[in-house]
Amino acid sequence: METNYNTEHPEGGVPIKMWTRGVPVEAEAKQQLANAARLPIVFRHIAAMPDVHLGIGATIGSVIPTLKAIIPAAVGVDIGCGMMACKTTLTASDLPDNLGPLRSAIERAVPHGSTPRGRGRDQGSWENPPETVDQVWAGLADEFDALCELHPA
Repeated sequence: METNYNTEHPEGGVPIKMWTRGVPVEAEAKQQLANAARLPIVFRHIAAMPDVHLGIGATIGSVIPTLKAIIPAAVGVDIGCGMMACKTTLTASDLPDNLGPLRSAIERAVPHGSTPRGRGRDQGSWENPPETVDQVWAGLADEFDALCELHPA
């Protein structure tokens, strides 16, 4: 059976399925993918899409499935996206047939997006962050300001 992808087999790592036929892929991006493939938490294989390119923490245009772990850079940290993992007691049978209202509630409760750089603290999608978030931030603000002074870029 013919596939729509080529498979790379980095030594000591899981396979990398590359949907990049006819598309040039940077050597640095291939190396970054191979490095990720060697991580013990990667599950089964890595997928590389036609737009794959070198990223800051993980290769952009890739899917890096993990088992019992999250790699923040693989879910958008290098482009300023917020992310949150939350364990619940819900099972599939607890969910309604129409997930639209649940998704809307999650989108209202979980920050996503980012405040443009240079405008201070990233508030995510919250126009007015909850008081508990502001309280936590208050404990981190001095350290954040010190880091910004050391690394203004």
